[in-house]
Amino acid sequence: MQFSKFEYTRPNYNKDKKEISKLVNKIELSSTYSEQKENIDKLNKLRNNIESMSTICSIRHSINTEDSFYEKEKQYWDEYSPLYEELNAAFYNVIINSKFKENIIHDYGKQFISIVEYSLKAFSKDIIEDLQEENKLCSEYTKLLASAKINFEGEVRNLSGLGTFMLSSNREMRIKASEAYYGFFEQNEEKFDDLFDKLVKVRVTIAKKLGFNNFVELGYIRMKRTDYNSEMVKKFREQVLEYIVPVASKLYERQGRRIGLDQLTYVDENLEFLSGNATPKGDSKYIIENGKKMYEELSKETESFFNFMLENELMDLVTKKGKAAGGYCTYIPNYKSPFIFSNFNQTSDDIDVLTHEAGHAFQLYMSRWIEMPEINFPTYESCEIHSMSMEFITWPWMELFFKEDTEKYKFTHLSSAIKFIPYGIVVDEFQHEVYEKPNMTKEERKNAWRELEKKYLPHKNYEGCEFLEKGGWWFKQGHIFKNPFYYIDYTLAQICALQFWKKIRENKEEGWTDYLNICKVGGTKSFLEIVNIGNLKSPFEDGCVESVIKTIENWLDKGEVK
Repeated sequence: MQFSKFEYTRPNYNKDKKEISKLVNKIELSSTYSEQKENIDKLNKLRNNIESMSTICSIRHSINTEDSFYEKEKQYWDEYSPLYEELNAAFYNVIINSKFKENIIHDYGKQFISIVEYSLKAFSKDIIEDLQEENKLCSEYTKLLASAKINFEGEVRNLSGLGTFMLSSNREMRIKASEAYYGFFEQNEEKFDDLFDKLVKVRVTIAKKLGFNNFVELGYIRMKRTDYNSEMVKKFREQVLEYIVPVASKLYERQGRRIGLDQLTYVDENLEFLSGNATPKGDSKYIIENGKKMYEELSKETESFFNFMLENELMDLVTKKGKAAGGYCTYIPNYKSPFIFSNFNQTSDDIDVLTHEAGHAFQLYMSRWIEMPEINFPTYESCEIHSMSMEFITWPWMELFFKEDTEKYKFTHLSSAIKFIPYGIVVDEFQHEVYEKPNMTKEERKNAWRELEKKYLPHKNYEGCEFLEKGGWWFKQGHIFKNPFYYIDYTLAQICALQFWKKIRENKEEGWTDYLNICKVGGTKSFLEIVNIGNLKSPFEDGCVESVIKTIENWLDKGEVK
């Protein structure tokens, strides 16, 4: 069925509450596991319907934030999702205390039990109003970003619409576009500051009510980090500082020389070549047609997957007025359908969406056998292995999109993967600082961001932009506002994805089999278990970062395009 025909009906909370409570009671009183599982299945059917309605509403709202119907529905979900979370908590309590726990582990996996335990630690009915407020503030951030209406080059554009101009080979155009882009954040500085300040306060309140010392502890619980902790992450950050930051700094120096600049500034960072960055050689229709060919040739599994996405209109890719910023992949359980959302802007990012978000969607497609909503997706750092690895697995087909720019694209893609990791570390360490010192002033937060940039991104030069020089870059990073502590995940996954880049080059069949295996298990396994299933080295393992970076550095030294 096509997405436009997916039915949306606002659930009746009171009716659902009665039905869920009745089923939870039956699960608790089941005298055999067979009876308990039958009731769990019935409950999951109801929970999956609720999840589907919430997701359909969220997608349609993000496609058009000016649609008044879905704006009201989004407000409903902001208010009621914590109440539904309370109903889930009742189910979780019964699962944890079930006399058939071993049978549950056998059918749904140990990771499901861990997720249930972590979910219970992160919830109490005492925080429902706070969660509602947090949801409301996150929606305000999305709305604020989408409100950008910038007059530029004869048209009114949103933030995504400035992307092409910020990549122009004409430096004056890059400066002009960058000033317009960051000008929006500067003009709304007080709004962004106030929103984030309120978010920090409400999250600290939630953490204290749940008995945590600070929101850092709760943040890790919320992220379901069942097999690693903040100390392991800190050591990983130290490895990045030692082994990756120097390599990334050299790449920026080479980039400056390549585009004829004595000093690279913030307006130049995304321009890799004077002749212009690699760009797709066609419009969105051209990209989709070649995407179809690529996935048909990659494997029978990806062929079936991409045809399913096309036939059911499960992608909304082109930027337009009123559309929310960014890109994502989500899942609609009622229809066993992934959905990809993005904002094509005629840059190489469009192809990265087609591979990155499709990596998420392919994992969901391969694990549609999972009926338990908590484990459709794995935890975030594992999710990003699927997406980032697909970016590299599809390299042999990049010529379809970039033609004469293919080698440019590959060099930029791989070097950008290295450059990204220190930035991801900045986002992560910044959030640790913010939530360990929640009483920081707005200025102190911006100063903390700028100091971390100097530590991990020493190349940063904000000449001519006082707003960024004083530490305002992070306003554009939605994860910091809406998904606290969701970012180190990308860096951990990038280390794994770079291992897949190496695997596929050395033995395509073995590499693809490993990738397929980690997709099939969905969210039934933890991060380090998925790393093991994929025959990968853990990013926390001594020597892992060093061994990965050396291989990449050698390729980049040989593969630079002028």
